Amino acid sequence: MAVLRGKALVAYLLVCVFWGSTYLAIRIGVHDLPPFLFAGGRFLIAGLLLLGGALAAGERLPRRARDWAVLALVGLFLLGGGNTMVVWAEQFTPSGVASLFVVTVALWMAVFDALVPGGGGRLTWRVVAGLVLGLVGTALLVEADPRAILHTDLRGPLSLTGASASWAFGSVLYKRQHPEAGPYVGAAIEMIAGGIVVLALALAVGEAGRLHLTARGLGALGYLVVFGSLVGYTAYAYALHHAPATIVGTYAYVNPLIAVLLGWLLLDESVSARTFVAMALILGAVLWIQVSHAATVRRGAAAAPADEESVAAD
Repeated sequence: MAVLRGKALVAYLLVCVFWGSTYLAIRIGVHDLPPFLFAGGRFLIAGLLLLGGALAAGERLPRRARDWAVLALVGLFLLGGGNTMVVWAEQFTPSGVASLFVVTVALWMAVFDALVPGGGGRLTWRVVAGLVLGLVGTALLVEADPRAILHTDLRGPLSLTGASASWAFGSVLYKRQHPEAGPYVGAAIEMIAGGIVVLALALAVGEAGRLHLTARGLGALGYLVVFGSLVGYTAYAYALHHAPATIVGTYAYVNPLIAVLLGWLLLDESVSARTFVAMALILGAVLWIQVSHAATVRRGAAAAPADEESVAAD
């Protein structure tokens, strides 16, 4: 965590606190509002508000078409894929359980950090061991034994797994491509792009005809616009702009603790010993991968001077 200092550390802590509470707001919202309209409306409203505020504060729009394209693509992976699939999955999955699946973001970040060219990550045996441990924890969480799996609604787990992978890939892609844009304008463009695509999907599947506004649904939407996007997402974008993706991805360690607690206190969601064992396995896996990644980076840095001396001697 030494790389997180000053404003980057504050941004990271904001993500940990506020995103832990968004699972509860999403769970409430999807009871009253169609999931894609709910998600897309949140992104578009927050994106437009943030863009207006960032431009008024002096940030500039990207000048290159490449930067617009990169930010839009990142927005599709982070919001159109990652967050929207979480919203859809919470129709079938308690908010605390959803947050435990999303903790695998850190696992996926380690994988993509190793596979996507341009970074220093490596997929070592330690990382593979962590992935196996995380999968064991996930299987325990959904009670995936051979008989029970035939009777389990897999829409939630599969969607949440895809959401975690999409979010992690979008985060690593952002770090690799280095779009020339301020963190707030960049986050706004990502939210607008994701919101437009998700709203188009909502209209395509006929959600407009099922829209019925309620005070509870609008309250959840407002909370997510303000705390999930304007505060949480922009803080994530800022932290990602100033620190390695694998380090920032550890926010997922803290989110489940907050989400499980809120789901238990406010929605009377059940928490059993099995849930805590699964959580311990998953969190242990992401921590193991985090330590392994840091050790790999340190070894690479230590080997670099020796390589340079060898080349000079030749």
